[in-house]
Amino acid sequence: MSQKAQRGKFIVIEGLEGAGKSTAISTVINYLSKHGVESPVTTREPGGTPLAEKIRELVKSPEITEPVAPETELLMMYASRAQLVKTVIEPALESGQWVVGDRHDLSSRAYQGGGRGIPDNQIQAIKTAVLDDFTPDLTIYMDIDPETGLARARGRGELDRIELEAIGFFERTRDRYLELAQSDSTIKTVDANRSLAEVTSQLEELLAKEVAPWLK
Repeated sequence: MSQKAQRGKFIVIEGLEGAGKSTAISTVINYLSKHGVESPVTTREPGGTPLAEKIRELVKSPEITEPVAPETELLMMYASRAQLVKTVIEPALESGQWVVGDRHDLSSRAYQGGGRGIPDNQIQAIKTAVLDDFTPDLTIYMDIDPETGLARARGRGELDRIELEAIGFFERTRDRYLELAQSDSTIKTVDANRSLAEVTSQLEELLAKEVAPWLK
């Protein structure tokens, strides 16, 4: 398949801390490689460009001593996202490349919407203003119990400002993720509480069903 013959596809991996997003991304990339999609562009949010990475440092740093207003956090996330989409993701897709992203818009709707309590219509208004109708072709939500996920995250090292939130924040975020996944057919859920082998099997089955038709 010629990647330049048509617009590329944008696949996003979502989930709480410790949900296994990195493993999922590797599984997606390996699947694409086996089916002729070489070297997809990989991104992360917040971040992904020099400017967006500076915003990431600001929004996630545990050294920030002043309270960060939820609205400030939301706007910083969208500033970073807009820079990434406009300068990296959209140009890649237009050139026929596939993009695999570590987080995208769904994160803001879950974390700043569910976790912080910002109404979804306000988030949607900002999203429309900066990204118009740009959306992923497929979002894979790695669902995990917050306690389990945070335990895994702690095992990786120091936690960032958002990861240091109380458990209730992550429970609200997870609830919102699940609610959004149920209402959007482009969001597919994987049970990340299971063993690595079982999670990988779920991912491979999902990719065979959702992505394989795009590769014909």
